[in-house]
This record gives sequence, structure tokens and C-alpha cells, in this order.
Amino acid sequence: MARVVLILGANRGDVTANFRRAQAMINSAVGPVMRCSHRYESPAWGFTPPDGEQEFSNQALVVDTDLSPREVLQAVQSIETALGRDRAAEEAAKKASGQGYASRPMDIDILYYDDVVVNESDLQIPHPRIGEREFVLAPLRELGLVQEG
Repeated sequence: MARVVLILGANRGDVTANFRRAQAMINSAVGPVMRCSHRYESPAWGFTPPDGEQEFSNQALVVDTDLSPREVLQAVQSIETALGRDRAAEEAAKKASGQGYASRPMDIDILYYDDVVVNESDLQIPHPRIGEREFVLAPLRELGLVQEG
């Protein structure tokens, strides 16, 4: 059994309902959610969302899993798609705006997987930008997974 830390993020659609559904789907597809942070609201990071789109909500989850890191990635990407994430539409929006990111109904990143280090083109664990993102650090601090500072 491995312990994986995930971060959920969303700013499009019914974010509250999508967070509830994501947690239920993670429980089913990845493993039991053992702990979760409160939701944190923050401005979009790395892009300016279109007028009328809300700030992002983010929440960290600690999950026990029997899946490998690659299997966790596949499971969370399937959950994102089931909750309305359309990567092709995001790419088109990024191209049209010239920005590096786009709004989405659900984004799930793997932050940690026990003490495992993975450095592949589509999977980096620990997530390489944890320290740059207060919207990740705040929920991790709440869960005691990073130190203040």
C-alpha cells in the first residue's frame, strides 16, 4: 500500500459538485481518501481566465493506493475526463490566447507518491512546481505535509 498526495483544482462548471464527485471517484478508482484539506480559493495561475470565470478552488487529498504511479495517473486522467475536462479544447484555448494554461472543470495532479521519484515526460513525482504555487502549499501546510515558511 502506498500513500499518494493529490491536488484537485477547478474553476469551470459546478466546482463544488465536481470536487465531491472527484473524491468519490478517487475513492473508487485509486483508493480510500484518508484525509483532505479544506478548499482554497485563488486567482488563476499562469493565465488570465475569460471574463465571468471564477477563481480556482484547490484541495489536497491523501489517498492510500495499491496502484502504481502510472496507474494512478491513468485513473486521475480518466476521472478528469469523466468530470468534463477536454484537453483538446484546452489546447485550442491556450493557442488562441497565447497563454500556458486554460480554465477547466477538473484538474488532478499527483504531488507525492510515498518517497518515489519519477521523472518521465508525462509524469514527474514529486510534482516539480509544488514550491512555486501557494494554492498547493496552503492545503499541504494544513495537512502537515510541508512546513511553514
